[in-house]
Amino acid sequence: MKYRGQTEYDHKGPAPKQGVILCNLGTPDAPQTAELRRYLKEFLSDPRVVEIPRLLWWIILNLIILRIRPRRSAALYRSVWTDQGSPLLIHSRAQVDGVQQILAEKYADKVPVVLGMRYGNPSIEAAIHKLTDMNVRHITVLPLYPQYSGATTGSTFDAVAKAFGKLRWVPELHFVSGYHQSPSYIDALCSSIRHHIEKQGRPDKLIFSYHGTPQRHLNNGDPYHCFCQQTTRLVRERMGLHEDQVLTSFQSRFGREPWLQPYTDKTLQTLPADGVKHIAVICPGFASDCLETLEEINEEGRKIFTDAGGEQFHYIPCLNDNPTHIEALAEIVGKQLKG
Repeated sequence: MKYRGQTEYDHKGPAPKQGVILCNLGTPDAPQTAELRRYLKEFLSDPRVVEIPRLLWWIILNLIILRIRPRRSAALYRSVWTDQGSPLLIHSRAQVDGVQQILAEKYADKVPVVLGMRYGNPSIEAAIHKLTDMNVRHITVLPLYPQYSGATTGSTFDAVAKAFGKLRWVPELHFVSGYHQSPSYIDALCSSIRHHIEKQGRPDKLIFSYHGTPQRHLNNGDPYHCFCQQTTRLVRERMGLHEDQVLTSFQSRFGREPWLQPYTDKTLQTLPADGVKHIAVICPGFASDCLETLEEINEEGRKIFTDAGGEQFHYIPCLNDNPTHIEALAEIVGKQLKG
């Protein structure tokens, strides 16, 4: 029997293959208003992202936000865009290539690794079809969000389930719901911080800035806030740092309701008055540098801190395609693969 897009498969045919999808949030196709409008509409229409009654939110989104925000967001994206495209897409592709190379060395049978974006291109559905077209019957999905959140990891699962719902022959699924306590991930963060300190010196305060979520999500049972705090603690303990040497904060809030606190921007503004003049900021919740790290932290955050009297501001890049990070991702995926 032959299935759509697949080679013939029966008991005498080739053994079912395993495949991996690395998933990230996504990026617009170009830093232009039209592309941002399409991207933001998909992103902000996700009920996991914005938990407001659908009719009310449709009116706000389509009649207000999508008429104002795309042009402003496009300008911000242009400030970080490169000749090769979006930084997030570039780093994500490099991560796919790196994990593919390590898995090829460990497994006799080829384990294809593909990229899927929750919003934008390449989509998660396209990634699933790419694997099933190669006769992959066991799919491991790794959302590149170390700390589980319903708005990110949960939403990724929704997209996978929706895509599976369109398949006649559903593959076996291994879904990684988070890896914030993975020793190899913690080691990769520690290695990055140590490398920075060796070059720039030890800061007065090391700030761990995570993407924020509405406080309401925590109140309703989302564990994200706790997982962020655990990540900071594990890194601090692994590096032998005292509690007063580190600080956890939350960035990128949107709207008027309370979000997780302390807010990163407010923290950067008040630290100099407390005598903290030299800081380093790392964003452990982001697997790849993107608009929220390059523009919001390294540009806007830097300005907030220095305008308030800060003297030395250092941004520690995301793990991106650092070898220790690629090895950590490959190890996490490897535990899910069948022998």
